[in-house]
Amino acid sequence: MMHGPVADQAESTSAAAGNSPVAVLERALSICNTVIVVFAAIALVAACVILSYSVLGRALFHMANYWQDEAAVFLLVGATFMTSAHVQSQRGHVSIEAFVGLLSPRANSIRLWLVDVASFAFCTFFAWKSWTLAHEAYVDGQVSNSMWSPPLAIPYGLMALGMTLLCVQILLQIIVPLTSGTRR
Repeated sequence: MMHGPVADQAESTSAAAGNSPVAVLERALSICNTVIVVFAAIALVAACVILSYSVLGRALFHMANYWQDEAAVFLLVGATFMTSAHVQSQRGHVSIEAFVGLLSPRANSIRLWLVDVASFAFCTFFAWKSWTLAHEAYVDGQVSNSMWSPPLAIPYGLMALGMTLLCVQILLQIIVPLTSGTRR
């Protein structure tokens, strides 16, 4: 079921006001997210070009496919995880809005805050495990099983960094209503 924008999503201005540390962090994360989205868009185009080259090379010239699929997967993993904080800042992740119309604005605000707290707990655990995985891959020198053998610390590091940025974004969404800011 598709609904229009939820009342807390309509606010397009900064949720945290002034020069408070929360407002500064929110602006810094917004700038970081904007830069990451640009690079992620370039990564998606690069993945398309690489996969197209791979298909054409195999079909027309019977070339072997050594690195193309893996490079495209690395680019897609990086773009997906690194942009997750931007998507969350727009409340673009999957959400169930079946109760929005049934709840009062106050109850809906509490529901959103509780969902953010639960999401933060899960994403913090995921980020922590991602960092341990990236560290392990880097220390052990783990590489993929292909002939190209790129280091696995690259996609694991991108996953860990992206999840960390997502945790910061969710934490901001938890803190802002507590500091009497408007919810985003």
